[in-house]
Amino acid sequence: MLDPVVILGLMAGCCSTFALAPQAIRVWRTQQVEQLSVGMLWLMISGCILWLAYGIIRMDVSIIWANGVAFLFITYMLTKKVRDIRATGRR
Repeated sequence: MLDPVVILGLMAGCCSTFALAPQAIRVWRTQQVEQLSVGMLWLMISGCILWLAYGIIRMDVSIIWANGVAFLFITYMLTKKVRDIRATGRR
């Protein structure tokens, strides 16, 4: 059985991580990224990488899992935003 603290961490990670899902799904469906701030995305991905490294060092599955999934969402949105900037020249 999982430790209650691990369960709490996993639940918190799910909430934080999947808060990004509606925005990523919207970008996927509409292919529109004008509403996204490139600075915010770079800051989020930087924080996510740092949290992921911290989780790996601490061997904390909830931190690793949450930030690994968040990294995928953020990377997708950042990639779409950078491609849009290159194609249109607008930020």
